[in-house]
Amino acid sequence: MGLKDSFKGMLPKKGSGSAGGSEAEVPASPAVPPASPSSPRLKPLPQATGPAKKPGLWGILKGEKPYSVDLSQKEIGQFAREQVEITSKLERHRSQRSGWRKVLKHPVQVLLEKPLNILILTLPLAVLLFLIGTAFAIRDYGMSVLFTTTLIDDIVIISILVAIVPVAIMDFRESRRMKNLEEALPNFFRDLAGMNDSGMTLPNAIHLVAQGEYSTLTPFIRRLDNEMSWNTTFIEAIQRFRTRLGTPLSDRSIDLIAKASKAGGDVSEVLRAAARDTYEVLALRSERKNNMLIYVIIVLISFMVFVFVILILVSTFLSTMATAGSAASAAGAGAASFIGNVDLFFYTRLFSHAAMIQGIFSGLVAGQMGEARVVAGLKYSAIMLVIAWLVFRFMV
Repeated sequence: MGLKDSFKGMLPKKGSGSAGGSEAEVPASPAVPPASPSSPRLKPLPQATGPAKKPGLWGILKGEKPYSVDLSQKEIGQFAREQVEITSKLERHRSQRSGWRKVLKHPVQVLLEKPLNILILTLPLAVLLFLIGTAFAIRDYGMSVLFTTTLIDDIVIISILVAIVPVAIMDFRESRRMKNLEEALPNFFRDLAGMNDSGMTLPNAIHLVAQGEYSTLTPFIRRLDNEMSWNTTFIEAIQRFRTRLGTPLSDRSIDLIAKASKAGGDVSEVLRAAARDTYEVLALRSERKNNMLIYVIIVLISFMVFVFVILILVSTFLSTMATAGSAASAAGAGAASFIGNVDLFFYTRLFSHAAMIQGIFSGLVAGQMGEARVVAGLKYSAIMLVIAWLVFRFMV
C-alpha cells in the first residue's frame, strides 16, 4: 500500500466539482477553513465543537490540558461583564459596612455596637430636651424663672441624665460581657491543647469542644465549628472568631495562636501558653480591682459627707442667719447693717450646684480608679447626681 493510497481521501481531486467526482470527499469542519491548493493540509486540526472531555491516561502523558474549551468573543464579553458586576457588588457591600453608609443602612446596629455610639442619639436628644424645656419655662413664667426658681436646674439635670444613663447602662453590659468571655477563654484553650496532644487535628478538637459548655463563649465556639465544617481554613475561621469576640485579651491570645498555626509550630504549647497568659491577666486584673475598691468606696463616702455637711449648713446655720437678718431688718438700720440680709434661696441653689458637680466628677474619678476607664464612672456619676438632686429638692 503506497503513500498516495494512505492520503487518498485527504488530497483534493483535480477537476472535481461541488457535486461530482467518483470518490467521496470528506466534508470540511465548519470551524476549519478549506485548504488552499497552494498549501494543502494533510490532516484537519481538531476543534472544540461541543463540551470538552477530560483526557485519558495517554493524553495526560502527552501533556494535553484537561477541559480546554475555546470561548467565542460573545461568551468572553459576557463572562467579563459578570465579573465586573460581581466586583462592583462586593465593593458596594464593603462600603456599606463603614462610614455614614453603615449608619444610614443599619442605624440600630451602629448604635448598639459600642457603648459610646449611643451618644449619637442621646446627646442631640438631651440638647433638644433642654432647649424645648427652657423655651416653655420662659414662655410661661418669663425670664425671671432663670433666677428665682429651680425649674431650669431640674431641666438641666434631666437632660444630663438622658445623655449619660444609656451610655452607663450599655458600658456596664459590655464590661460584663467581656468579663464573662475572657474568663471562659483559659478553659477553652486548655481543652484544645489536650485534645491536640492526643492526636486530633484542630478542626476535630474544636468540633468536640463545641459540644461542651463554656458560659457565654459557647455560641461563639459553635459558630467557629460550623464555619470549619464548610471547609474554611483554621486560620481564617479563628481570625473571624477573634473579630466576633472583640475583647483586647482575646485579640492578643488568638492572634498568637493563628500565627503559630500558620508557621507550623507546636500549636499545643502555644495554646497552653495562651491559656496561662489569659489566666494570669485575669488574676492581675481581679487583684487590681480588689485593691482599688477601697479607694472607690472612699470617693463615694467623701461625696456623701460633702452632701451631708452642706445639708446641715443650709438647714441650720444659713436658716438661722436668714431669720436673724430678717429680724434685724425689722428692728432697725443699725442691726441690719451688723448682720445683713442673707438670701437663703441663693445660697441653697449655689450649694446644690456644687453638690451636683461634685457628684458628676467624683463618679468619673471612681471609674478611672476602679476600672481604669473614665466611661465606667458614668454609672457612679448618674447615681450621685440623682442623690444630690433629691436631697436638695425634697430635704432642704
